Amino acid sequence: MSFAAALQTFPVAVPSNAEAGAAAVRGEVTVQLTMRHAGMRTLQLRYERVGPADAPVVLVAGGISAHRHLAANAEFAEKGWVDGLIGPTRALDPQRRCLLGFDFVGADGELDVPIDTADQADAIAALLDALGIERLHGYVGYSYGALVGMQLAIRHPQRLNTLIAVSGAHRPHPYASAWRALQRRAVALGQLQCAESHGLALARQFAMLSYRTPEEFGERFDAAPEVVNGRVRVAAEDYLDAAGAQYVARTRVNAYLRLSESIDLHRIDPAAIAVPTLVVAVEGDRLVPLSDLVSLVEGLGPRGSLRVLRSPYGHDAFLKETDRIDAILANALRLPGETA
Repeated sequence: MSFAAALQTFPVAVPSNAEAGAAAVRGEVTVQLTMRHAGMRTLQLRYERVGPADAPVVLVAGGISAHRHLAANAEFAEKGWVDGLIGPTRALDPQRRCLLGFDFVGADGELDVPIDTADQADAIAALLDALGIERLHGYVGYSYGALVGMQLAIRHPQRLNTLIAVSGAHRPHPYASAWRALQRRAVALGQLQCAESHGLALARQFAMLSYRTPEEFGERFDAAPEVVNGRVRVAAEDYLDAAGAQYVARTRVNAYLRLSESIDLHRIDPAAIAVPTLVVAVEGDRLVPLSDLVSLVEGLGPRGSLRVLRSPYGHDAFLKETDRIDAILANALRLPGETA
């Protein structure tokens, strides 16, 4: 069954250092996609690819705020969302791997319908068709990206060799769903008050508390509160204000709402995952508890393995514990005969 038909491809950058083997190119693909909750839709899939065209392809996907630009490169110098894990000494070395990133369906805020992680997986399959990529060497998914990777491994197992799922489970934990529901209510309250950006900033601030741990906040913000203009202000508020402002500057409200909902729609049977899967858990992750990831690995059976990290960064450990994550990726993505 064909889930999507690629219609056109629009490359928007011509590589200038092809001889170096790590050229980057961005493009856009128009596809027809049958969505689980919204029927047939015409969608624009935006991607960025960096590295030798003939190298093993690794797709990297992150949380709902991640995007196609993984790391700064010669063509696109702006900071990427996962710069710390990409480079000459890393497992994700664009000289030895062809790295692929894409914008999630709905990330532009134009699609106002429920979006399932299965829709994202079908979109990836359509993108791979359009780019002429028969099979991924690996798929590295963190948080929401891990959920999408599970769906890809179920719906299109012939498209990837190895799935690495970090801080993402087969179903959302009710505690985490409650956090997200309150965040979406904060956005709705802001909309009612004609202060949409303030609602989104508050939702992001709530999210930051769930991404990190009390231990980290205890180390960073253990200072006495101050009285400012007659109001008490605690030490973490500057950090939270900055996080909210940065998020509002780059995120459309509708994109946030629909992708947040998509996490809570996610449900899969681990036994249906048909490719070797490495699950990476973080002890102390309040959104994706270790117990849920143990259940996931048990459901995977012989196809699954588990690595556990202990980190004060909780759910955000993937972005902060770069050396430890890189060591895990290096082992999981190593080709036969390849040395570290």
